[in-house]
Amino acid sequence: MRVISGEYKGRSIETVSNKLTRPTSDKVKESLFNIIGPFFSGGHALDLFAGSGSLGIEALSRGISQVVFVDQQMQAIQMIKKNLTNLKLVDRAEVYQNDALRALKALGKRELKFDIIFLDPPYKKGLYGRLLEEINKQPITHLDTTIICEHDSSLTLPETIATFQQVRTEKYGSTTMISFYKRKDDDNE
Repeated sequence: MRVISGEYKGRSIETVSNKLTRPTSDKVKESLFNIIGPFFSGGHALDLFAGSGSLGIEALSRGISQVVFVDQQMQAIQMIKKNLTNLKLVDRAEVYQNDALRALKALGKRELKFDIIFLDPPYKKGLYGRLLEEINKQPITHLDTTIICEHDSSLTLPETIATFQQVRTEKYGSTTMISFYKRKDDDNE
């Protein structure tokens, strides 16, 4: 796996070698960032279920200032730290081993605001609704936050979850779909 574009283009990212993580393919990652970016002038991102940290590292390479990486698996946390060290990105990242819902509550207490939130939980756990509802409860988003849900193409996510509206979906191959959420217009203040 590699960084697709930006400051660290072409650099390798090591992946976790177990069946508990499912890395986002380079093709999907490139398409995803072409939709949301492709480049950024600062900002903060949250990479939940970060695995090897590929999505957050790609965001850093493309100009995001700071990324918070969260994963429950120790092997994933070790790999994220190794990748960040190899790319000399440690000072632009925070890495936490934690359950995603607990991590969202902890981040809410800090009132960190994220421009981008990557959600890539295990496909079969059905966590998307609970995660978006918890994100809605916490003061971690602003009106322009984009929430990106990577999920199995056999799963259709609701058009509306809490105060978030699905604004786009993209299918990649036969198994992967990405749904994009933003706050509903009528909730803008």
